Amino acid sequence: MAPPGAELLSSAVDYALAGAALGTAEFLSRPTPCPGWDLETLLGHLGDSVEALTLAIGGAAGGAGPAGDPVGRLRGSAGGLLMAARDCGQRVVVGGRVLTANMVVVTAAIEITVHGWDIRVACGARQPVPVGLATILLPIAPLLVSPGTRRGLFADPVRLPGSAGPGDQLVAFLGRRP
Repeated sequence: MAPPGAELLSSAVDYALAGAALGTAEFLSRPTPCPGWDLETLLGHLGDSVEALTLAIGGAAGGAGPAGDPVGRLRGSAGGLLMAARDCGQRVVVGGRVLTANMVVVTAAIEITVHGWDIRVACGARQPVPVGLATILLPIAPLLVSPGTRRGLFADPVRLPGSAGPGDQLVAFLGRRP
C-alpha cells in the first residue's frame, strides 16, 4: 500500500521534471540559486538525492538516462523513486533509525520541489511552486528543516512581505530569494 505522501511526491516530481525539461545543454553552465552551483551540478545533486531516497524506501537504484544527460538521468531516477514510493512498506531504516516510509516520501517531495524551483530559476522561468503543492509542504517543512538540521543543507530563511504566496514562502523558508 502506497504511503499517503506518494501522491504529493508525484506532484513534486511533475513540477521538477517540467522545469528540468527547460534545461537544454546551453543552460547547463548557468548559475542557480544554490551558491556556487551551475545547473549541471544541481541536476547531478538532485539525481543523487533521488537515488538515495529511492534506496532509503527500499527501491532499487538505477533507471538513469544516457551518460552525459543530467536531465535524462533525473527523469529515470525520479521514475524509480515514484515506483518505490508506491511499493514501499510502512517503516524504513535510514542511518540506523526507524522512520515511517511516509516521512521519507514527504522529505523527498520537499527536496524535489525546492530544487525544481531552483532549476526553473536557472533556466530563466521564474514560475512559483504550484499553490496546492506549496500549501501542503509549507507547514511540514519546519518539522523536517529545523535550526538543528538546517546548517549545511539550506541557507537561513529569507524574510518576505506578509502578502507572499505559499510557493514563495516555501522557497524563502529554505533560503531562496523568490
